[in-house]
Amino acid sequence: MVTVAVDAMGGDHAPEEIVKGVAQALYSTEKINVLLTGKDQVLQELVKKYRIPGDRLEIISAREEISGDDNPGLSIRRKKDSSMVVALKQVSQGRAEAVLSAGNTGALMAGGLLFLGRIYGVSRPALLTILPTFWGDGVAVLDVGANMDAHPEQMVQYGYMGKIYAEEILNKETPRVALLNVGTENNKGNEQSRKSYELFQKHVPNFCGNLEANQVFTGRDAEVVVCDGFVGNVLLKTAEGISRGIFGVLKEEFSRTFKNKLGAMLLKGAFQEFKNKMDESEYGGAPLVGVKGVCIKCHGSSRARAIEKALTHQVYPWVQGEVNQVFSRELQESGWLKKGMN
Repeated sequence: MVTVAVDAMGGDHAPEEIVKGVAQALYSTEKINVLLTGKDQVLQELVKKYRIPGDRLEIISAREEISGDDNPGLSIRRKKDSSMVVALKQVSQGRAEAVLSAGNTGALMAGGLLFLGRIYGVSRPALLTILPTFWGDGVAVLDVGANMDAHPEQMVQYGYMGKIYAEEILNKETPRVALLNVGTENNKGNEQSRKSYELFQKHVPNFCGNLEANQVFTGRDAEVVVCDGFVGNVLLKTAEGISRGIFGVLKEEFSRTFKNKLGAMLLKGAFQEFKNKMDESEYGGAPLVGVKGVCIKCHGSSRARAIEKALTHQVYPWVQGEVNQVFSRELQESGWLKKGMN
């Protein structure tokens, strides 16, 4: 049984969609318990509405909220009774193995470091996400926003953690690891990229070289893509914008004329299958890899399905597979700690 502390007040659609997602997760599996943090009365009403089993859920009162406009570092330290801080404390105090929030990204990352701490051997945690691909099962990309200026040695740590994530969570036997760059040649990019390439060649198993952004979405060239947080965040938000724009335009065009509507009816099955394949909510949230415990950041606009998937497809297999212990073991066996690069 895995216990997860869920920040019920974080996100654009909180707390309704958060609680609904928790309900769906609890109904879909009996292997998860939830500590729901937030405003007591509001949560009590939602728990009744969605008929959540009381023996597997506990509400922990938190009177404050951290909004998207709050300063990440200051809010984590000053809003001690916020739903996010209270949720993080459940992990640091040993009452839960994982924390999940769709709230302020910077605050959750700051809180993850403050309350959970780093895994031994990891100098900077990274935010990892799964990008849907056209012909593959999704590709793991890190970092997508935790560390804007990663050193080459830190990029190597990302490579190791991404490889382990692909093995343990995505069930990839020999995941290929690539560096995101402006070209595939080994001398492309800035100094950070070229130095990272040299280190990856020497130390990262299954390193397959540089990858251009237009190759990421095929899912055919690599299962893990490594970059710094600045580049990764730009890639992620560009992909999200294009995806939503394409589906929005298609929906509008399919309903514009009778002929288009008829064509849409004939293609409905194929269109829905493609939409499901490209739906980022199928992968739930983005884990902050490199911190003790499990810290999952869901998109601010997450609906119930994304919350459910994050609980069942991210949190549970992570805890059961003891992925953090694998991170520490592989980093130590790689020799990086001995070289003083931690």
